[in-house]
Amino acid sequence: MNWLFAHWNACRRALSRLAAAPLNTLLAVLGIGIVLALPAGGHLLLNNFSALARNASPTPQLTIFLTVDAERKAAQAVELRLKGLPGVAKTQLLAREDTLLRMQAAKGLADAIAVLPKNPFPDAIVVTPADDSPAAIERLATTVRQWREIEHVQIDADWARRLHALIRLANTGVLLLATLLGIGLVTITFNTIRLQVLSRQSEVEVSRLLGATDAFIRRPFLWYGGLLGFLGGGAAWLIVSAATLWMRLPVAELARLYGLDLMLTLPTLEDSAVLLGAAALLGWLGAALSMRQH
Repeated sequence: MNWLFAHWNACRRALSRLAAAPLNTLLAVLGIGIVLALPAGGHLLLNNFSALARNASPTPQLTIFLTVDAERKAAQAVELRLKGLPGVAKTQLLAREDTLLRMQAAKGLADAIAVLPKNPFPDAIVVTPADDSPAAIERLATTVRQWREIEHVQIDADWARRLHALIRLANTGVLLLATLLGIGLVTITFNTIRLQVLSRQSEVEVSRLLGATDAFIRRPFLWYGGLLGFLGGGAAWLIVSAATLWMRLPVAELARLYGLDLMLTLPTLEDSAVLLGAAALLGWLGAALSMRQH
């Protein structure tokens, strides 16, 4: 109980110090909020575009092209062999005659195809894998490429894998940015607490003469740093939420032009708690480092 009372008393003293200099507190909170808003906003944007990528990605399929001179019986035998593989969920044979008819119906291709002596298109088989993970699809494609009758194997979801790789790279960039700006937050708190210690040096000396322990003297400064970080995290949340609401309609209109359904969402409760908790922790860390030195 004494421990809780000591922290409660230190928290009250820290709040009174924050309220005693409202302009300095406001500027420090805004500085921390802007620093934290950059990685928080980047994380939120990536979450929204990751959800869009998952929804926009079609079911991955493999298109297997046989050699041009392969007979129909060979194509049917390959399809039967594919159905026997454990990683295949469904197959569809695309006859070369049907492909020729579709190409002749395409605008601008009919005249070019008419001058060809014979059908240039091979039989093809569209395979829907049972496991749509990139590793499983690549294993299946590697197995099929070794068959003698197969000319080429095309993975139709290559673009989706490239998009996911780009999103992973962007996540790494946001993490690096958050680390660097987190160090900046610690630096801001470090200098703020240093100025607090210097301005209250006489108070600290009097407390020591009266027998105050180091923990008693440090506690309000630690709470000051933690509360400053927490308020800065709240400012970052407000900045990110306001920017999201401001950009929501223009982004939705742009996505609609490309046939996409994208509506920016506000930070979730979990993301908000992580932001506020991390901000408070970094503020406390900056205060602890400053107290250790000064």
